Amino acid sequence: MLQLLGPANSGSAFCDGISRRGLLNIGTLAALGTATGWSLPSLLQAEQSAGQGRSAKSVIMIYLVGGPPHQDMFDLKPEAPKEFAGPWKPIHTNVPGLEICEAFPQLAQMADKFTVIRSLIGNQADHDAIQVFNGRNPKQPKPLGGWPQFGSLVSRVLGPITPTSPPFVSLCYQCSHGPYNEPGPGFLGTAHAPFRPMGSTRDDMVLNGITLDRLQDRRALLRSVDQLRRDIDSSMTMAGMDVFTEQAMGLLTSSRLAEALDLSREDPAVVARYGTGNPNVFIDDNGAPRVPQSMLAARRLIEAGVRVVTLNYSKWDWHGGSYNTIFNREKEDFPIFDRCLSALISDLHERGLAEDCAVIVWGEFGRTPKISDIVGRDHWPQVNCALMAGGGMRHGQVIGATDRIAGEAIARPVTWGEVYATLFQHLGIPVSSTTIMDNTGRPQRSEEHTSELQSPCNLVCRLLLE
Repeated sequence: MLQLLGPANSGSAFCDGISRRGLLNIGTLAALGTATGWSLPSLLQAEQSAGQGRSAKSVIMIYLVGGPPHQDMFDLKPEAPKEFAGPWKPIHTNVPGLEICEAFPQLAQMADKFTVIRSLIGNQADHDAIQVFNGRNPKQPKPLGGWPQFGSLVSRVLGPITPTSPPFVSLCYQCSHGPYNEPGPGFLGTAHAPFRPMGSTRDDMVLNGITLDRLQDRRALLRSVDQLRRDIDSSMTMAGMDVFTEQAMGLLTSSRLAEALDLSREDPAVVARYGTGNPNVFIDDNGAPRVPQSMLAARRLIEAGVRVVTLNYSKWDWHGGSYNTIFNREKEDFPIFDRCLSALISDLHERGLAEDCAVIVWGEFGRTPKISDIVGRDHWPQVNCALMAGGGMRHGQVIGATDRIAGEAIARPVTWGEVYATLFQHLGIPVSSTTIMDNTGRPQRSEEHTSELQSPCNLVCRLLLE
């Protein structure tokens, strides 16, 4: 079932009986300081995990760039005045009592397969992908190096599922507006940065004009050079590098990951079901491309053994212009989104992946209840919405509620930390016992009192206490 770890109301214990002091402690060992940059072996150091389980549980995280309008999508208020309600009407879903926007007819027919969170609170006020990808408000204190994003934490704790697939892959396009981009691995270091196959890295995943025999020759040469370097390496930085080089070779000699990214190998009917977009057209120049096939690629990567896949989709920052500006954009984006997200959810179920793969869809904040003739629906940090699917959770429900104009949470407010704790639990990361050293070599533990949260401590505990 879907269990959001955290308090249903105020108090020092959470609804599942876990105390604040007993939650997940995540930090890191000192980052390996090498001058090798973003080489494949460096990225593959993620194989060295904290010794946790090797289950096939996974997460697909979809970032709706710029902040989607919650009251026009999954929390409509048809009884509110027009300047609040807008032109969209709600439609019934296959779950009695659950209504969503009429522009989402395909999602409406599978509402029993997802959960709508209508009361996500503690949102930031400005555009910034940081909170989406690591749950932390970027204006709050952070440790040296910054907080790592979710996929990097999972990489550090669990490592890869298979030797030939990295634990964390990012399908996010690089946006020209910096705050729209992923924050990176933070103080965990580049060893736990996402594997990014969207750019030139993808060309390095295949043997372009090199036979396996020649690759083995180069491997032998590398070993001889490394042995020389190791003999004069007083700092021991070469120690342990063999295992990472071996995994890099594994990626090159195994076609699994490269094939997962090759959508031409997919059934054309399935590709058509998701729809396609142009990855070279960045919406409004500074957003992400509207590329439905990213969701298909994410599913294929999960099948190939990746634990966490992140992707950014389109641009949802539509305020500005006349009253109709935002709604014209919604008419353009909503049907495409309905099609690809419903295809992903259906695909996971049809392929038997829905028990193991959880999907989270969200943006950085909600939108103003009142529609302005000048800015449409502006930034609104007071409340936000999210959609969760898969993960073997009990779906077909709504968590939380807002007031009559979708401006404030009035029932079961949900924090970002609760959602993240739920994702950690789904992955099998024990929230009561996981402890990893920070970059000073000290174990970090949560504290009871918010006044003591100025020093770095574990990610999830801090989130749940904020």
